[in-house]
Amino acid sequence: MAIWLTENSKIIVQGMTGGEGTKHTRRMLASGARVVGGVNARKAGTTHEGLPVFGTVVEAIKETGADVSVVFVPPAFTKDAVKEAIDAEIPLCVVITEGVPIHDTTEFWAYAVAKGNKTRIIGPNCPGIASPGASNAGIIPADITTAGRIGLVSKSGTLTYQLMYELRDFGFSTAVGIGGDPVIGTTHIDALQAFQDDPGTDAIVMIGEIGGDAEERAAAYIEQHVTKPVVAYVAGFTAPEGKTMGHAGAIVSGSAGTAQAKKEALEKVGVRVGKTPSETARLMREVMQAR
Repeated sequence: MAIWLTENSKIIVQGMTGGEGTKHTRRMLASGARVVGGVNARKAGTTHEGLPVFGTVVEAIKETGADVSVVFVPPAFTKDAVKEAIDAEIPLCVVITEGVPIHDTTEFWAYAVAKGNKTRIIGPNCPGIASPGASNAGIIPADITTAGRIGLVSKSGTLTYQLMYELRDFGFSTAVGIGGDPVIGTTHIDALQAFQDDPGTDAIVMIGEIGGDAEERAAAYIEQHVTKPVVAYVAGFTAPEGKTMGHAGAIVSGSAGTAQAKKEALEKVGVRVGKTPSETARLMREVMQAR
């Protein structure tokens, strides 16, 4: 089992003909994902990487039955690309692009809500979503882990990859990189709920980082709604106060948003929190071995 992305998912790539779109379309195809076409209004009617290029998302869905879009367009055009996907009511839109203006993200997120939340947005500034052995939508390497029964939700791309690799002998149902911007679509809580409801997921790894209160809100949700074991890691214990670190959302003011505060909130509700990514993997290994 998996959440949101399965072997039956049909993927289109908005921005497939660009450099990044081309590279990662090849990688998705090589992983076995069902990429069925791309979208570029200026190149409609052509083919690229052996796939048809459509003028609009609506046309791509009509011709291919696509239910996932991966967005690889430049930041200045991301808002329009995502709104086009929302108008087409594609069920899942994975926004890889980094550097999207926060007000643009806020606008297309609100647009999705106004349109009835028919399109789940993952990202922006994220590595995407992978269900090992089934499908891969984004830039997560396909060969670093195996299919299994751990669910993973993470703000960090590279830490997603590290945990997937370190726990490759147990494997993953789905790994979701939600992105580290201050405003994102899918949240930790959304993924926790989906993994809780997924019969193919036995335990959950949650990776957070300094800044904001997403991890504290996730802790409150876990206490009320999650019965499966959760292991967590919070990046940024040594980050200096008041500095933006890496991700645009990773900024700490006073005691709000610190790694220590997040760690304490999670441990208070029974989540085991690793001091390093490798310790986090070890804690999850203990959980899986005890099952």
